Amino acid sequence: MQKREGGGNIMRIRDYDRTLAVGYARKWALGRNPAYYDFDPIGGDCTNFISQCLFAGAGQMNFTPVFGWYYLSLDNRAPAWTGVEYLHNFLVGNRAEGPFALETGVEKLERGDVIQLGSESGNFYHSLLVTEIQPEILVCAHTFDALDKPLAEYYYDRARFLHVEGVRKNG
Repeated sequence: MQKREGGGNIMRIRDYDRTLAVGYARKWALGRNPAYYDFDPIGGDCTNFISQCLFAGAGQMNFTPVFGWYYLSLDNRAPAWTGVEYLHNFLVGNRAEGPFALETGVEKLERGDVIQLGSESGNFYHSLLVTEIQPEILVCAHTFDALDKPLAEYYYDRARFLHVEGVRKNG
């Protein structure tokens, strides 16, 4: 599918590879890929890990300064790569290169989608990757490392569900 954007650029939309995203999540759920910094010592690694999983399935970063979604190093990355709120805002607001998502109900979740957990006040603090839907929702995560952990075992006040709809690429 092609869509012409404002400046005349043609933006191609392709499928998000859910199998690759889930495979990556399962491979690295209980370990750390040395190609990426481990953010656990400085606040948590959950969204960094979810971004790695998304990148495995998308194969496309967005290098827009400040509001993009990319990782080159600890000191050269977008806030959306490692921040829960920033990742949400990027995925649901992205109209340029990279993955894009729709906030939806739990019934629309598929393998490779993202769940974010929050407090009663609406502060979202943890990101998870869906690895299985039936017979129950299973997830992988970092910070509190989890491999195919049932969502039902988490304690949270709120959850939001991000269904990855596809990936955009220029050209």
